[in-house]
Amino acid sequence: MVAEPTTKLSEAGPQSPGHRRALEAAVSGIAGQERPGQVEMADAIAQAIDSGRHLLVQAGTGTGKSLGYLAPALVAVAEGSADRIVVATATLALQSQLADNDIPAALAAVEKVTGKRPRHAVLKGRTNYACLYRARSGGADDQAALFGVDDLAATLPSAGAGEPDSALGAEVLRLREWIEEEDGRTGLADRDSAPSHSERGWQQVSIPVRECLGPQRCPYGDACFVERSRDVARAADLVVTNHALLAINAMHGETALPEHDAVIIDEAHELVSRVTGAASSELSPQAIERVGRRAASYLEDEVALDLLESADTLRAALDASPLDRIEDPDSAFGQACAVVRTAARRAVSELTSGGEKTDPDQRQAAAVVKEIFDIAERMAAMSQHDVIWVTERERTGREACVAPLTVSGLMRASIFGARTVVLTSATLKLGGDFNAVAASVGLRPDERDESAIVEVDHDTDDDGDDEKADPNRPQPWRGLDVGSPFDYPRQGILYIATDLPPPGRDGLSEATLKEIAELVWAAGGRTLGLFSSRRAAEAAATYVRKQLPKQTILCQGDAQLTELKRRFVAEEEVSLFGTLSLWQGVDVPGSTCTQVIIDRIPFPRPDDPLLMARQRSVAEAGGNGFMAVAATHAALLLAQGTGRLIRRLSDRGLVAILDPRLATARYGSYLRASLPPFWPTRDREVAVQALRRLVERAEQA
Repeated sequence: MVAEPTTKLSEAGPQSPGHRRALEAAVSGIAGQERPGQVEMADAIAQAIDSGRHLLVQAGTGTGKSLGYLAPALVAVAEGSADRIVVATATLALQSQLADNDIPAALAAVEKVTGKRPRHAVLKGRTNYACLYRARSGGADDQAALFGVDDLAATLPSAGAGEPDSALGAEVLRLREWIEEEDGRTGLADRDSAPSHSERGWQQVSIPVRECLGPQRCPYGDACFVERSRDVARAADLVVTNHALLAINAMHGETALPEHDAVIIDEAHELVSRVTGAASSELSPQAIERVGRRAASYLEDEVALDLLESADTLRAALDASPLDRIEDPDSAFGQACAVVRTAARRAVSELTSGGEKTDPDQRQAAAVVKEIFDIAERMAAMSQHDVIWVTERERTGREACVAPLTVSGLMRASIFGARTVVLTSATLKLGGDFNAVAASVGLRPDERDESAIVEVDHDTDDDGDDEKADPNRPQPWRGLDVGSPFDYPRQGILYIATDLPPPGRDGLSEATLKEIAELVWAAGGRTLGLFSSRRAAEAAATYVRKQLPKQTILCQGDAQLTELKRRFVAEEEVSLFGTLSLWQGVDVPGSTCTQVIIDRIPFPRPDDPLLMARQRSVAEAGGNGFMAVAATHAALLLAQGTGRLIRRLSDRGLVAILDPRLATARYGSYLRASLPPFWPTRDREVAVQALRRLVERAEQA
């Protein structure tokens, strides 16, 4: 693909498009540097909003993605070419980062260029806002059924061992006082603004979607914080939300978000996982028992007993089931789900028999029982579109899980079908191409359109039917890689350890452990170790500590992960070993992270029922299940993991992948094409000497 010509920001004059002038002003406002990739990205997003063609834009770390999409989005709403635009981030933390830092800079720039200052709002899921009914009802009696004395004792670290109720009670009292203050000033009672609290404390002043009475039925509906947040969003030109709420909006008839003309999805490599999570459910005997106890006071004894006993039926079926996917509706598990479904249906019928006159607390109890019914019915049906499996948790025992086999159809119809969508991330090209990510969200390779000008109509048909209902309606899309400001071949080395044996099922080999120790020694610590399992990380940490007693090796599990990350950032010669949560969650510029070690290609575990089911489904349809699912999964994680090394222009370092299959297997070239273009070597001595030189340079600095 040939990139479109790009004008430098410094050349943007009065006749330049508004988004370029706004971007220039925003970059200047934060004393930033001109980045050609950022300009190219902004140009492409402006064109996408104007034309309606979907856009996948890969923008490497350091490009300045946030301003790259905020400038064209805000100019579009300021100039009237879009009524409202939604930005969806992966996490609540990223939402806050945008709202506190990037959006104010972009708004000031847009106002300077257009004379208008668009309005923005941050919109979160229901449980992120306090509930006046829950807070003012004094905490429903059901809370006592949900938490035992031991749970309450663990609520506050400073709580006295003999007074768990007082500890939680004091916390909730502080929250209730704050909630009343928020109501008095017409605030939103957003959890991020609340006094310090525990998860359990917040649960006593917030409410899940299922239990919400609705603004018409709730005695405090006129002052509902969630409704206020939605009113603010409806009055905004730019709404910042997260992937999970975007998914909920897609699944529930677009009732969670205000109408919008376009959506920009940041950190889009996580989108499929987040949508899958939002469309998944769990069912456990403990959950049924909690719900049964909560509803018991409103039920006839026989109905309540049937619901509680259905938990025992499910427990027995789970204990007799393999820790694997279940596909037989006539199995003991399938029959147990039918028992739970029947018991829950009877309970819901009795709980709702009073109609509108039903007590609010009883309506809430009915809602949680209805949730049990819905999950049990979904699992009992064992649809070909769902994957159901049994898992076991260390603290709570066995439970059943259900997830959609694919979310591509949902995303194609309900996210891409009615508006322009921009996906952006540092890792969207897998195997050197956008097709894998496009397919995962429901876009077809034959719909890719790289022409200079395209006009796409996302409006409804003349007869009023929404076009997104037709999954075969064409969805033209474009892929664009704007590169990175980093000079990867000069800043980093990719060392593939081809002399090591391929990874086996018995853990890290002796040769691999020795290699890890030598590389950590050569780097003088300063190593982020990314491992495929907790057992591998712990084995490597134990071995390196023994071989290099003067080195500080932190390992996931030694303390809270936030504390381990803090020490790794603060103490230059410390090394940190861990698993999946570190592959994407660490941003450490400078010589503190001089080396990233990856023990093996992160293929999905063979006992992951969902990914294995997806792989089998692709194969049964005539595709290559391994490449479409397992290799794509591995490529994404490898790209994220290796991306931990270079975080700024001055960074230098080495990525060591201790899995020779990356160089020798047929799929190796696909995986390597997904990585940053580091200078490659397979020579251990070259890698060691490069690390030693980096250490000497760091010590002299």
